[in-house]
Amino acid sequence: MKILLAEDENDLRDVLTEYLQEFEHDVYAFENGLLALEESRRNAFDVIVLDIMMPVMDGLTALAQMREEGNVTPVLMLTARSEVDDKIAGLNAGADDYLAKPFVMKELLARINALTRRRNVFETKILTINNLQLNTESGTISAVNSISLSNQETRLMELLIHNREKQYAMEELLNRIWPEEAEAGTELVKTYLLFLTDKLAAIGANVKIQTDEQERVWLA
Repeated sequence: MKILLAEDENDLRDVLTEYLQEFEHDVYAFENGLLALEESRRNAFDVIVLDIMMPVMDGLTALAQMREEGNVTPVLMLTARSEVDDKIAGLNAGADDYLAKPFVMKELLARINALTRRRNVFETKILTINNLQLNTESGTISAVNSISLSNQETRLMELLIHNREKQYAMEELLNRIWPEEAEAGTELVKTYLLFLTDKLAAIGANVKIQTDEQERVWLA
């Protein structure tokens, strides 16, 4: 699981990072909300954990900006304050859950796992971009015509549609979609991107997979 963490207390941030890494989670840790916001624009995450009180940009402001930009990643808010008004402010800003300090590490992990399960259950089955529709349940894409996708093609297409404004390095796509096949290298990713490119053309989709000289990938 890929987790974005923003916590200004150095010791706590290090402890949280180390604890989550013990469960083989990939943690990107930052000390303020602005850095977390900028990272959320560069990369897609499974869960975002934000402290409320941080310098430069607080967690509520960062979260509100993420939601305004269309980021729907589940967010867990952390705070030393436990007043009802603070909890309401976090939820109104777009938070999915709220955990007051001090907390037990096991509870943090349980909350994160619950957020990802909830997203998997309630996530939209039909994703749309321009004239293209992806049915994540049946594994089909439709435009003028329809065609079936393999499980890996479906997951890759879903990732690109969900994060259509992001540019992915080939290595990141490999780690996200084929974590057990890292030894295959980026040629595996290129092969599947070619498959998807051909299928998009075959169904008359006005969506294209773009790749630049640095081999970054995105939908256009």
